[in-house]
Amino acid sequence: MALLVRHAMTEAPTTARPDLNAADAAGMMRSHDVGVIPISEDGKLIGLVTDRDLVVRVLAERKDPTAVPLRDIMTTSAVTVTPDMELTDARDVMAQHQVRRLPVMKGDELVGIISLGDVAVASSSKRTVGETLDEISNSPSTEPKLEGPDPGTPARTRTSG
Repeated sequence: MALLVRHAMTEAPTTARPDLNAADAAGMMRSHDVGVIPISEDGKLIGLVTDRDLVVRVLAERKDPTAVPLRDIMTTSAVTVTPDMELTDARDVMAQHQVRRLPVMKGDELVGIISLGDVAVASSSKRTVGETLDEISNSPSTEPKLEGPDPGTPARTRTSG
């Protein structure tokens, strides 16, 4: 019997309104121990804000997290899956769209979130999950941009002085 998304997803995720701010989302992520907050308005999913969105679109831009509404940083074209989709198909969708988390929709209703971590825990093929992570992680934005020592090495992080 094939494993379905419903067997591995996190059910009934906490959502936020688009008028809440980035600091609110960060607090929600911490208190619920999650890396994504679905954004809903009038009971409908309208976007997602991830921990990466907070870092790249708020902190790296040196914006005040209390002054940035979620509607300004959310991803609005979220790819979704259904609870009855096979887990392997959801993993393939993640790889194809280079995302680590997918909203799980039953019609217009958000019923869960499935993450690559959920897939890894439920999956018997660690190799396949590793390959998916590699596909998700390799993109033009992750290619090294500077010549010199390897990123993260002491030679790279030292300043002259």
